[in-house]
Order: sequence, then structure tokens, then C-alpha cells
Amino acid sequence: MAAVSVDLNMKRITNDVFVEKAIKLEPKLIEKQVKPINIVSINKSGKVEPRAEIGELELFTLKKGESIVLDFGDHQVGYVSLKLKSIGSPQDAPAYLRLKFGEVPKEITENSEEYNGWISRSWIQEEYIHLDVLPTWLHLPRRYAFRFLEIYAVDTSLKFQVVVEEVVCRAVSAVDMEEVEPISASDPVLQRMDKVSLRTLLNCMQSVFEDGPKRDRRLWLGDLRLQALANYATFKDYELVKRCMYLFAGLIRDDGAIGACLFTEPEYLVDDTFMFDYSLFFISTLKDYYEATYDIKTVEELWPSAYRQIELSRMCFNERNVVQEGDSNWCFVDWKEGLNKQASAQAIYIYALNDGIVLAEALDKVQLADELKEERKRFVSAALNYFWDDKQGVFISGEKRQISYVSQVWMVLAGVKAGEEARMLMDRIVELKPEMGMVTPYMNHHFVEALILCGEKEKAIDYMKYYWGGMLFQGADTFWELYNPDNPQESPYGSSAVNSYCHAWSCTPAYLLRKLSDEV
Repeated sequence: MAAVSVDLNMKRITNDVFVEKAIKLEPKLIEKQVKPINIVSINKSGKVEPRAEIGELELFTLKKGESIVLDFGDHQVGYVSLKLKSIGSPQDAPAYLRLKFGEVPKEITENSEEYNGWISRSWIQEEYIHLDVLPTWLHLPRRYAFRFLEIYAVDTSLKFQVVVEEVVCRAVSAVDMEEVEPISASDPVLQRMDKVSLRTLLNCMQSVFEDGPKRDRRLWLGDLRLQALANYATFKDYELVKRCMYLFAGLIRDDGAIGACLFTEPEYLVDDTFMFDYSLFFISTLKDYYEATYDIKTVEELWPSAYRQIELSRMCFNERNVVQEGDSNWCFVDWKEGLNKQASAQAIYIYALNDGIVLAEALDKVQLADELKEERKRFVSAALNYFWDDKQGVFISGEKRQISYVSQVWMVLAGVKAGEEARMLMDRIVELKPEMGMVTPYMNHHFVEALILCGEKEKAIDYMKYYWGGMLFQGADTFWELYNPDNPQESPYGSSAVNSYCHAWSCTPAYLLRKLSDEV
């Protein structure tokens, strides 16, 4: 049987009741004025060096080919205004400026004309602007995600120069950093990790939980699930999670499938991407929300949408209760090229069944809970019979019997292997160091979760210091969409110029560190 995939013949429909509930839950964003703290220089390798105090800003006069770079001190998400004037002779031509925003220093030095990646160059935060009359306040209409701003004079005239008098960012978020107590860890690396993690989450919490405030600015279900966990441990904005769940349940395919991501502008719309694992994670997101709030009314309303994902996913299994693979985009799991996802998909279904059982019991659906428990037994048995390699002591995946980290991690998280067996399995895969590793912070989060579940708390902390600590060593103010310790410049898009350096699925250290509070 074919796995869940995009069917262009299926219509997308709207449950107006759910969408209306979501609209009523839209937050009023908190606004804060932020100004640059320094004037800096950035060399070709991305090294930042101080150039002047910010109080000297008006001393810089920009003529053709000259620029200044402003450092805002931390990652910002918001709307920028610049107060500009001219000096010298009267302005006899438009001032032609290029404004370039960078989440990380190297974005400022990269030449966008040389970009050759496969996603749109329009994500590069760069504006060319003609100003016919100076002085003026220039209010940029777009929202930017950045720490650094370069103001470059493409051209003026021989008779005048441009002076930047003031720059202000109206930073926006649904939450306030002052609402959260930092962790009490004595280790400065963990303290910094928590701060950067919180900043990542805060800047992704807008009118919905965005995947990244620079790119793609969409609500993705896989990201939402992890953001919500971090939010419950920190900002505790339960209403924003509820809003996002109602949007997913209200914007669906006509067979009831929940999409992988949603657009919120110019109207609420489900994308045409549907993935096996992301659809199932709606169940887990609802279960986590219930355990954080005990809001049984919301669970009652959204349970039919959640259970429908189980019903649809059953069609992806054969008579032996083994999941059948679909096209290349049928299941996400991780970005690792060549990764076989069959075993992890089997485990994710079992993981979703576990959460479905919790919800069914909370709703007093005793018979259904018992049926799901029996189904779980059958699918765990199938997982052990089909994917477990007793000789090698690991789970294998696909026709080529691939060994990967992700297969073991998801089988542990699903409880297919538990207790001492799970601990030994995690030790075994670390010892094997299979070539099929993990690429995204998303998957690395689940690896740490599996270590914690096995009682390996010290190893979990050490790994977090290696992985997220590696981003800190690279100078991260917020955690990134992608980080490969062996190749920090790696990009799935063909160029790091469009990588997201503040990304939702990387925000979880704030959650994990609080889960490990006894150890830090």
C-alpha cells in the first residue's frame, strides 16, 4: 500500500469553527525598541571587530562605495527605521542605498549575486532603496531577523554624502524574556546555552510558532511539537499552542489528513505538503498540551482530528503490520541524505499510539484505549520481528538493512526497547558510529531525549555541550536550522546564505536542561 503523500486531486478544506477559535486566540505582540550598540567591521572570514562607539555614528559620512555595519548586540526580530540626512552641498541626486541584514556576520560579507542555491534568493535580507529627499525617516515595511545591519552607499553624487543619525528596531514577540527564570547551572556553557535557547524560542514565537523568523516564517507541525515542550518549561504561553492546534485541525485535506505546515498570510491556508510522521505528531502535540494544562475541553474538541491521523496511517501498513515506504518526501525524520526511514516511521507510529492511548484514557474512552493497546502490541511485535537484527544488536531499516542512529533513537522513544535493553542499544549505536548519522538539531534533540529516557543523564549533558555548545563556539546568538559539527557551513539548499540561524526545532536545550535540573 502507498504511504501518505501529496495527492493533488485531493481538496483542502476548512473547518470554520476551529479556525474561528484560532483567530480569537491570536496574541497581541509585545513590542520593544532596540538600538544598535556598536559600529563594527566584519572581514571576509566573518570575524567581527569593533570600529567605533555608537555615539560616533553621525561622524560617519557615506559617499559612493562606503558603508558602515551596525551591531545590535543580540538577535532581533522586528521592523527597522532609519533617520537619515545629507551633508555637503544641496542634494542634487537621489541617495541610492543598499541595506543588508544578517543573523550571523558572514551574511553581511557574502555576495548575493553569487548565490546559486535551489530555494529563492528572495530570502536573502537585502534591500536597494532610492531616497529622493533628505533628511527623512525611512520606515522599512518588512520584518527582519538579524543582529547586524550594513548600510552601503551604492551612489550619491560628488556633491553630498549620507549621514545615518539614528537606527531603531521595533522588536516583536508574543512573549517577554523577563517572564522566565534562567537555569541555576554553575557551568557557564550551560548558562549560555539556556540563554541562547530561550532567545531562539522567543524570536520564533510570533502570531504563531514560526519555524524561523527569517525563513520560512511558517507554522510547521514538527517544529510546533518541540517549541511547545520548550514553552511549557519556560514562557508557559498555553494559548498560543492552542491557537496553532486549532489551525492545524481547521485547515485539512478532505480526507481529514493534517498538513505538515500552514501559511498564515495573506490568509490561513494548509500547504500541499503532507508527511506520515508530522501528521501523527498532532496526537503527540495534543497529548503534551493536555499534560501541561489538563484542558480536557480542548482535547475533547480536537480528539477526532487526532484519531483520524491514526486511521489514515493504518493504510500505510501491510498485512504483517510493517510500514511500507512511499516517495522521497513521505516521511521527514531528518535531512540526512540517503537515510532510510522505514524503521523510524514504524517506531513513530508506535510512539503516536502511546500518546493516543493517554488521550483516550483521559477522555474515558476505555474500549478504544484497550483496542489501541492491543494494536500497539501487534506493531511492537512486528517491529521486533522485521527490523531487529539480533546478531548485530541493532535495528536495521529498508531492503539494504541500513544501520542508523535515527532507527535506534525512535525505537527507544517508542518503547520498543526499554529499560536496560534500551540503554545497551544506545551504547551500542554510539560505539558503532554508523555512517548514517544525524544532521538537524531536530534529530539531535530526539537523540538526547532517548539518552535521558535510558537514564544516561550525564551523557545527555555531555552531548548537548558537544552539539549545541558547538554552535555557541561558532558564535551563535540563537540556535540554527542546521549544524554539522564536521562542516559548520553545510546547507541543504546549496548555499548557507539562505540558512536560518534562528530556528524553532533548535530551541529545545531550555526544555532539556530543565528536565535535567538535578544534573546541571
